[in-house]
Amino acid sequence: MNVDTRKAELESWLAGALGQPPSRVAPASADASFRRYFRVWRDGQTWVAMDAPPGKEDLRPYLQVAGLLAATGVNVPRVLASDLERGFLLLTDLGNRQYLDALRAGEDADLLYRDALDALMRIQTGAGDAMSALPAYDAARLRQEMQLFPDWFLGRHLGIPPGSAESALLEEQFAVLVGAALEQPQVLVHRDYHSRNLMVCEDNPGVLDFQDACVGAATYDLVSLLKDCYIAWPRERVLGWLRQYRERAARAGMRFPGDERDFIRAFDLIGLQRHLKVLGIFCRLWYRDGKRGYLADLPLVLAYALEVTGAEPALAGLDRLLRERVVPAFSAAQAREGAAA
Repeated sequence: MNVDTRKAELESWLAGALGQPPSRVAPASADASFRRYFRVWRDGQTWVAMDAPPGKEDLRPYLQVAGLLAATGVNVPRVLASDLERGFLLLTDLGNRQYLDALRAGEDADLLYRDALDALMRIQTGAGDAMSALPAYDAARLRQEMQLFPDWFLGRHLGIPPGSAESALLEEQFAVLVGAALEQPQVLVHRDYHSRNLMVCEDNPGVLDFQDACVGAATYDLVSLLKDCYIAWPRERVLGWLRQYRERAARAGMRFPGDERDFIRAFDLIGLQRHLKVLGIFCRLWYRDGKRGYLADLPLVLAYALEVTGAEPALAGLDRLLRERVVPAFSAAQAREGAAA
């Protein structure tokens, strides 16, 4: 029988943090990292405990960004107790209803996205000089992320590692995306601002999983939200929400180069950067970490990528690679791994 020694250690720590043992501790959620979350009950109250194994996760970025976001007025969990050495946090509970659940249940998407865009604007305009302590989403990081696409998606999942000519092509196309990202206004970027990390709650939304925040392109989090890897919306609806954001940003003093068409192009290009990365990450989560579920989300992510490359002349080479090499191999790879397509 497997004994969860980390959970037992966490429960012992919680007894001290709460002043008495909790009446119940049960899994709350897991994510794409080694972190685990548990809901904790005692005397009719609930909290959330984070287990971040030392050596695999570092709690300091979480604590830093939590404080920074709280100062902007965004609803994030408050830290009630911490043990950095053992990798434990006790947090306030923002509930268990994800945006994804609410949207799939047919709740008012316009209302939910209005709240999410309002919170995003507070994040982008309220961090001030404090965000200078965060790492930069610079050219090196953007390229490093996109390298996951040839390494894990092309090579490992599809079995078609790029040759020298294709690698050179990818480098050229990655340069287009890096340049477009660095031309945008640079703001605090959550990096995973999507329907699984936004909670429906009284002070809506509750914002989770922000520890990887950095300073980067202003439309990056918009892509995470509006070209969500777990739920898709018609293009015209996405553009409507984008226009709402642009109007808010202009009122807040944020200026994007060019006109509305240039703004939408910038959104799409940083979206492609993200989705190339995600294609690689979702495959790495299966082949390296044993998390199969993300393979079922690959078709949507690939569709997002094809939508952009098919409409952008500067990415014609990448578009050919996707349509001539990737698309023919994709269904067979998904079937081989038993992933829902």
